[in-house]
Amino acid sequence: QVQLVESGGGSVQAGGSLKLSCAWSGDLNQRHLMAWFRQAPRQEREGVAGILTLAGTTFYVGSVKGRFTISRDNAQNMLWLQMNDLKPEDTGVYYCAARPSVVPGTWDDDSTFTYWGQGTQVTVSS
Repeated sequence: QVQLVESGGGSVQAGGSLKLSCAWSGDLNQRHLMAWFRQAPRQEREGVAGILTLAGTTFYVGSVKGRFTISRDNAQNMLWLQMNDLKPEDTGVYYCAARPSVVPGTWDDDSTFTYWGQGTQVTVSS
């Protein structure tokens, strides 16, 4: 049984920074793609960043490139999202998610992810 628990959300002013953490338990390893998604009010959930350590690959949605950094430590069972230069449009509930890398689909296709955390709220004020 895999469990994901996010933490680190909060309220910041535009231009500020936050670091989200996702701790997992259960059988996740380098063969799992892990990602951060977010969902703003009245909007669909979107992929923010993904990481596959087996391939040494990271993925970002265009709007966060250069501002957000995803990282992961499989030995510590931890996933992080460093968010800098935050903007009001970054506001939303952030979720970490995981799926086996062999599952077909793009990194940001939330319908293909098996495991999800409960989410953590990020609010950026202007």
